[in-house]
Amino acid sequence: MRVLFISQHYAPELTGNAPYVASLAEALAGRGHAVRVLTTHPHYPRWQIEEGYGGWRTVERPLARLSVTRLRHYIPRHPSTVRRILAEITFGLRAVLTRWGHPDVVILLSPGLLGSRIARLRARRAPAFAVWVQDIYSLGLRETGQGQGLLARLLERVERATMSSPAHVIAIHQRFKDYLVTHLGVSAGNVEVIRNWTHLEPASHTKPRTATRSALGWRDDEFVVLHAGNQGVKQGLTNVLEAARLSDAERLPIRFVLLGRGNQHDLLRADARGIERIQFIEPLPDEEYQATMLAADVLLVNELPGVAEMSVPSKLTSYFSTGVPVLAATDLGSVTAEEVAAADAGLRVDAGDPRAMVEGAMRLAALPDRGAAMGAAGPDYVRSVLSKSAAIEHVERWLAELLPDRRR
Repeated sequence: MRVLFISQHYAPELTGNAPYVASLAEALAGRGHAVRVLTTHPHYPRWQIEEGYGGWRTVERPLARLSVTRLRHYIPRHPSTVRRILAEITFGLRAVLTRWGHPDVVILLSPGLLGSRIARLRARRAPAFAVWVQDIYSLGLRETGQGQGLLARLLERVERATMSSPAHVIAIHQRFKDYLVTHLGVSAGNVEVIRNWTHLEPASHTKPRTATRSALGWRDDEFVVLHAGNQGVKQGLTNVLEAARLSDAERLPIRFVLLGRGNQHDLLRADARGIERIQFIEPLPDEEYQATMLAADVLLVNELPGVAEMSVPSKLTSYFSTGVPVLAATDLGSVTAEEVAAADAGLRVDAGDPRAMVEGAMRLAALPDRGAAMGAAGPDYVRSVLSKSAAIEHVERWLAELLPDRRR
């Protein structure tokens, strides 16, 4: 097959859908398919082009059968909702005006939805095209309390139009499929559930845990609660700051760590002034990122209250692979709560309740054997449910089935 990905995000970006797009593109190229990616210069979550990248249009060839074309697009220095919309639109326009060759299958990514909506106008000419849904915009707006305005209604119409027939859709969770079918009117037969997988390869030269903790300034008598990944609105990380303030007031042996970047990063840093038990770490390369997660005592997922369906945290796939237990501050019945319970890999506490977060951390600190058992369950769940090889084979088989016989 000749496969074209159109994705606003791609490696070396470490968060969101970028690692999954890169992982799938490389895997398909390794299986003999001709793969091309149209993307941007790496800029997320810092919202500035990374050093060593730039230019109106550049082409990379990381593998013999993989070509990555990077297109310059509008990158807002201060990413408000309107500016992020403009960023997606400018990428979509650049993508649709770039030569595509003659792909058999075009895969559009959401996020970014608006760029994919524009690219869909041209993707319809390919023998087959699909939308790979990593987040649902309309659901996100509804669950964060922004779902009643004109913008929300407009985005829902765009989402519905982007995923309507003849497009096929990859949903990363059954709950996503249910929403797409029930609320957006997507045909159930056009939606395939293919789970995300851990994009991190087993670390070959990870530093010893004690050395990593020492380098990061973590004491042996501290219980380290690490949140790794995007620091955006839906993560609701002011809750973590409040938990750290409570720990300060009670002199508890807990350290909360926020690893990564996002559009709330600067605000969080400003609000954290004077809090002793909070630490910020800039994004790290994969091996250092893994070593840091392995050195923590518990890995944190934190969500806003009311965020039950809007996303499947991509960090969970990496968290489960570490063997470190998970602390999930999320609503009862949420997708995240369901995943952690299914894996039996962690403890859930109520979203938006810093006291519950502190008590949950202390409970895990007091029960190291139970925490170790939860941690050990994570890799088992990855092998049985979130296997990369099984997911890649599923995608390859499904894409082939979309094509007319002469194209397979």
